[in-house]
Amino acid sequence: MTGRHPSIGPALPAARPGRRALLRAAAAGAVATASAPLLTACGTASGQPPGKVALHGDNPTWAPPIKAAGEAMRKVDGIGLVPEVIPSLESFEQVVKSSLRTNKTPDMLKYWSGYRLQDLARTGGIEDLSDQWAGAVRKGWADPALRDALSYRGRVYGLPMNLAYYVFFYNPEVFRANGLKKPETWDAFLHTADRLKRAGITPLHATTAGRWPAFIWFQEILTRQNPQFYDDLMNGRARYTDEPAQQAMRTIASFADKHWFTSLDMEHATAAAGVLHGKVGMVACGSWLGGTFTGLGGKPGKNVDAFVLPMQNTRVRPAVVFESSALVCTVRGPDRAEALRAAGAWTHPQVMKAFSHALHDGCPNPAVPPANVMIEGVTRTVRETKARKLNRFWELGPPELVESTVDDLAAALIDPSSYRSVLRTMQGRADEAWPVWREAEAA
Repeated sequence: MTGRHPSIGPALPAARPGRRALLRAAAAGAVATASAPLLTACGTASGQPPGKVALHGDNPTWAPPIKAAGEAMRKVDGIGLVPEVIPSLESFEQVVKSSLRTNKTPDMLKYWSGYRLQDLARTGGIEDLSDQWAGAVRKGWADPALRDALSYRGRVYGLPMNLAYYVFFYNPEVFRANGLKKPETWDAFLHTADRLKRAGITPLHATTAGRWPAFIWFQEILTRQNPQFYDDLMNGRARYTDEPAQQAMRTIASFADKHWFTSLDMEHATAAAGVLHGKVGMVACGSWLGGTFTGLGGKPGKNVDAFVLPMQNTRVRPAVVFESSALVCTVRGPDRAEALRAAGAWTHPQVMKAFSHALHDGCPNPAVPPANVMIEGVTRTVRETKARKLNRFWELGPPELVESTVDDLAAALIDPSSYRSVLRTMQGRADEAWPVWREAEAA
């Protein structure tokens, strides 16, 4: 989920009674029934007035951008969006899945892409948006490379809302003061980290705060060493115990051994402030973190900028990890017809510009100019290198598997020397999860 990310829940043990049954339930999209107060929080049973449709999500910071997009949509198609927020991620997921077969379901949702969207599509409670997607692509208003992340069984069930790339933020003024510039090769990246360390600046931010960020370093290193293996691993075609996964973990451990990482309890906002004040060298995160930098006084292109981590393996096509939330319409929403109409207007350049510029992030519509010089530079790098776009760790794989392996990756950050046993544990989870997911897929 862009901008505000999930609290993943209690750590799951390597094995426990009933785990296979739990995996089967998760793969089938089952969820505990939401309580009456949570369902009331949806507030969509009576619908919106004519000309308006509610868009539900779990992220309060997205409300102003959604409102801006709704105002633009009203001008181009006569229909507006009303942001509705359920601020608890757990409550949001529970409300969504338990309400899809009722008349109290939200009309439109800000949801995840990838396997989480597939899990929702399996319920039969969300609309096929293939026609809206095809129309957007035909007009040049959507990036065809995103289709797989938004599809289930060949049909599109979500439209892209944002397009965040995973990047490394840095302070150009601090770099210049230390004789450095944005690294354009892997060796230059290593040299930059070493130079910053010798200057008394912690080179890299790594964190388990909030739990979900534990996957960032594994994702970033693996995609720079072996992007095809990353794709195979996350889609159940390779194993965590294979050599490429071990190589990535060894690389991360070597960074820790050199004391290149910040304290693991440092949150992203604190790290962003550290970059601006010359205490932290580089922060790896989605480009949506740019809004945090500007909120702290950062000026894109001046005291904050971003780059895509260079490839370590230069023999393969460059790769970049992306994140895109999915705009979803429900089948039983009270304003279903207007929701589908709004979906058709969502990718219009004026709507997408209003949204992405208010969000200060990348846009999935290639016709929309970047929100700022920092986003423009990242977008240009991706375009000029013809980088392969890979969905981020959180959206790839059966949801319960991903959530538990994030905890495992946190354990490896805490004790880098344990990476071999951690990878074995992760593969044990995968051996249980994938057969259950595929069984549900075949049903």
